[in-house]
Amino acid sequence: MVDARGFVCPMPVIMVQKEIKAHAPASLEVLVDEACAKENVTRLAESCGYKVAVTEEGQDFKLVLSK
Repeated sequence: MVDARGFVCPMPVIMVQKEIKAHAPASLEVLVDEACAKENVTRLAESCGYKVAVTEEGQDFKLVLSK
């Protein structure tokens, strides 16, 4: 899991990118607290071949990336 809450873009994208490059997970959960980060992480994940499911949890967004 990548907890990117409290970070402003581009940091959440960089954190997710590092995790994908290091481990190439089949699935990955990402927590962000900004709509901009949600959109940017989604764009990155889709460009890397992941499908993204987004749910809102209070003021946070939970993104589940899966291949």
